[in-house]
Amino acid sequence: MSNTRSLLKKAEANLNESIGLRGAESRPQLSPVAMAKDVGRRANRSFGRIEIDRVQPDPDQPRVEFDGEALQDLTDSIREKGQLAPIRVRWSDERSTWLIISGERRWRACKRAGLKMIDCNFQEQVLSPTQILEEQLIENLLRVDLKPIEEAESFQKLMKVNNLTGKELATALSISPTRVSRALALLKLPHEMRTRIDDGEISARAGYELSKLPEPQLKEVTQQNTTVTIQQASQAVKRKRSGEKKLPRGCTQTFIAENGWKIVAKSGRKGSYHDIEQALTEALEEVRLRIDNRVKLM
Repeated sequence: MSNTRSLLKKAEANLNESIGLRGAESRPQLSPVAMAKDVGRRANRSFGRIEIDRVQPDPDQPRVEFDGEALQDLTDSIREKGQLAPIRVRWSDERSTWLIISGERRWRACKRAGLKMIDCNFQEQVLSPTQILEEQLIENLLRVDLKPIEEAESFQKLMKVNNLTGKELATALSISPTRVSRALALLKLPHEMRTRIDDGEISARAGYELSKLPEPQLKEVTQQNTTVTIQQASQAVKRKRSGEKKLPRGCTQTFIAENGWKIVAKSGRKGSYHDIEQALTEALEEVRLRIDNRVKLM
């Protein structure tokens, strides 16, 4: 009996097919269309090889310049030995392409070496702009690839998007707070001066010393010298401070505001009013961050 029913059902299906009727279960399934990001690679794979032209640099990458000699050395190595390490990429729906998280120099070298395909680690999970910037910055810091001003601008951007102080950023990146504060000081310099620092005419350390000078003296120093050494910068700062009234060692200075608040500046070492100004400026930045983060005053 069951065999008869099966034959009748099959005959019915054939009859319906012959007159143009088709059940939902008998309709052929359409072949799945690959998503844009899966074209040329296996979907849901964390590692693979795709056409190199389907990968583009991240426009928000902290590093904007690459050392030509180092890039050529890497290109020659890839021509000889091939790509030894994959780059890390993420998909951008906005640009319909894979953007590089880390490994832009390798990507550039692979293109120069004439490679048509490139090995990639695919970041499937969505990353926040902060996470992307942190990864790119950390990689560049480890490889010492960033120029001084690029590094300073990256620090500033991370502090802004995460509402971090310089000290908190230093802790997050496992670097010294001094490195962060000295880098940020470079951003106070005029644009021309920052360019000269990135070009190597002025060292980052000398630039930090020069950031302590008021603009008139800063222009005077830089116009007199094609290159500025750390010693020259330090001497200029000393000359500027020579006319300042020095505070006694271990002194305390008290300032009373019109609203009744008393501000006490205390130091265990010899300093000047310039040092107090710098300390109060840093304190003001911290106060503003606490206001933005709605920290309650205890």
